Amino acid sequence: MLSYGIAVGYALFLWWFSTGVILYLDQRPERTYPWSMAAATLVMLASFGVLAWSRDMGTVLGAYASFTAGVLIWGWMEMSYFMGFITGPRKAACPEHCRGWERFRLALATSIYHELLIVLAGILMVWLTWGAVNPVGTWTFVILWLMRWSAKLNLFLGVPNLNEDWLPERIRFLTTYLPKRPMNLLFPVSVSVATVIMCLLVDRALALPADGFGASALLLGATLLALAILEHWLLVLPLADGALWSWALGTGDREGAPTTVLDDKAPMLERSSRATGSG
Repeated sequence: MLSYGIAVGYALFLWWFSTGVILYLDQRPERTYPWSMAAATLVMLASFGVLAWSRDMGTVLGAYASFTAGVLIWGWMEMSYFMGFITGPRKAACPEHCRGWERFRLALATSIYHELLIVLAGILMVWLTWGAVNPVGTWTFVILWLMRWSAKLNLFLGVPNLNEDWLPERIRFLTTYLPKRPMNLLFPVSVSVATVIMCLLVDRALALPADGFGASALLLGATLLALAILEHWLLVLPLADGALWSWALGTGDREGAPTTVLDDKAPMLERSSRATGSG
């Protein structure tokens, strides 16, 4: 049981701490963004190295190393978008009275370059771990990617909580593409499918030796998926979770932004990452 607790606790800590670091860096003045991005790029490159190093390690250490690498690579993707370095050709608000497919097309244009970059990164990770004993980092990246798209589609279709206050000023126009609605028809499907998959992962993990590679790998992924499901619920429930990252949100002293304490919902490596980038 201790092994199970360590896996769940580690996934929780990595999610909480890495999200906090991204939030903190996003709240810094924009002149700091190039330095933050440069440091994050070094971490990302090192993470690809860890992914390659651990690909043939069918051990608990290998599972944790690969999982960590997957989360950190995803964190770089989130930072590159929210700091405005890699987005899309459109950098303007949604025109008034724009609806349906036209709104979707324009929203996608705000982030299409970033989406293509994620696809390329995913292909590279699949290539690095194809046929390997330990593809945990790749599956971690895929979980975050799919749940991010699920969250973004739900945001596009309409949810009550957009959390626009914590977005950097340069991309705050994204909220004009996202209507506020009590619920949408996709939400229960998204949450239900993800919950079933999470339960299957946990069930499989519990059937394996607790201190082995398989159980650790599955529980790390299942915990991350559970957190993504929680973040989906926080898009619709009247709950504030900003206190979890009060150390990172601080006073929001971005250049050109009002000085306020952000106490509403924070993102996961942007709310499933990072989700409001309607893209």
